[in-house]
Amino acid sequence: MINGFKEFILRGNVIDLAVAVVIGAAFTSIVNVLVDALINPLIGLFFQAGSLDDALQVTVANLGGGESTFSFGLIIGAVINFLAVAAVVYFAFVLPMNKLKERSQPVDAGDEAGPSEQELLVQIRDLLQAKNGI
Repeated sequence: MINGFKEFILRGNVIDLAVAVVIGAAFTSIVNVLVDALINPLIGLFFQAGSLDDALQVTVANLGGGESTFSFGLIIGAVINFLAVAAVVYFAFVLPMNKLKERSQPVDAGDEAGPSEQELLVQIRDLLQAKNGI
């Protein structure tokens, strides 16, 4: 069991995943500040609120006499935050790495149009028959 765990930890995928988590956490904090300082106030202007966190709040009376507040602005803010982080990670890391992989892969020789194996065997048979006079 310990050997299996050791093999799992030493795989390259685990290291890649750890790096991705660290980079994702770093970009999340940057994007959070960007969303809180720029995007939330801009969207808040459209909803006449201080920020998106204060926008689209619906207060509903409880059966027990109290009130519950639903903050749809917080949900929209979380979605915007997620999309911003995903876009930064995709355009800053995934897309360039995919382009780099495409450039580093050798051109496949199988892409060239040529006779198939069966056509080559037929040609060899025909040459042997012609040589032997059959």
